[in-house]
Amino acid sequence: MGSYDAVIVGGGIIGGTVAFRLAQEKLRVVLLDGQTPGREASWAAAGMLSPAPDSPEAIPLVPFGRASLALYPEFIAELEEITGRQTGYRREGTIEVLFSSGAERELSTLIALHRGLGLAAEPLPVDEARRMEPALGREARAAALLPEEASVDNRALTGAVLAAAAAAGVELLANTKVTRLLRDGSRCTGVVAAGQTIAAGHVVLAAGAFSGGIEGVAPAVTLRPVRGQMVALSNSAARLRRVLRCDRGYIVPRDDATPQFLVAGSTLENAGFEKRVTPRGLEKIFSAVQELVPGLASAEVVDTWSGLRPDTADHLPLLGPGELDGLTFATGHYRSGILLAPMTAKLVREWVTERRVSLDWEPFSPLRFAAVNRQELSPG
Repeated sequence: MGSYDAVIVGGGIIGGTVAFRLAQEKLRVVLLDGQTPGREASWAAAGMLSPAPDSPEAIPLVPFGRASLALYPEFIAELEEITGRQTGYRREGTIEVLFSSGAERELSTLIALHRGLGLAAEPLPVDEARRMEPALGREARAAALLPEEASVDNRALTGAVLAAAAAAGVELLANTKVTRLLRDGSRCTGVVAAGQTIAAGHVVLAAGAFSGGIEGVAPAVTLRPVRGQMVALSNSAARLRRVLRCDRGYIVPRDDATPQFLVAGSTLENAGFEKRVTPRGLEKIFSAVQELVPGLASAEVVDTWSGLRPDTADHLPLLGPGELDGLTFATGHYRSGILLAPMTAKLVREWVTERRVSLDWEPFSPLRFAAVNRQELSPG
């Protein structure tokens, strides 16, 4: 199949954005996807752009998320100008809603945590929250406004990224599954895809939960899929302007039309590579939806789906060089792939073209797992 300056393995939002940025550097780039590009985790996401940590383990990711969120306005403007496509980018902020009996105490902790991490957060009296979002449920006991958060139509965004990549000269090859990395000593020299050899000066691994199934990647790093189920609603009564989120789920408005299109989720399930929607998963989502916005109980369910988030042992991404020269990891973004795409691509572009990065990615190095995994696999 020839030779390229860079092979990008995986055609989701991460792989597509990396390919786009490298092509802008006049590199000859090919993007390979085992199916139709953009149809895995990037397609299944909700599109929330929130750098706030959803667990203590995610705190090291906050500076990276903040930096990537700051790139979004220019990133969106660039994509929409190049492609003529709209991405559904909304900068209305998020309201975090608390329902427990200890809501006021939880609110104080939430505000302190956010501000300590450099994230804008304001305590919001419940009456004010209802003025801003009249459909908010009456059981809410406390709320916080996260004014810098945003959202995007992840499917539209991914489509725009791939279109921009193609316009920049990237070769997009669908149904071209990468099965093996090529190596010459300690250097990665390309890949084997669809039974053919593709040579490359640089390989970027961005295949999400499927990255670990490529020969030559494991056992140095391991990834597991975490299933998330989602629901799309159409509603004319209870309208939303902002993302509403609580500890049980979230609702993301996609537009301001009538009826309004909303997406809601999501579950966290260790179900292997089995993508399907279950009664239990839907029940969890609908319960959170009706707690946040009771008026959505009569909304029309227009779609349901599930996707596979790429997760690592510490829930942090795999970013940067591994043990093989010429191989850069850009995978394992778990729940934050849409948010982190602009900064991930910026860092990979810097590394491939300049051998430096403008933001410390050492906490996400794939090498943090290599020694442990080798020890676990050694006999005796």
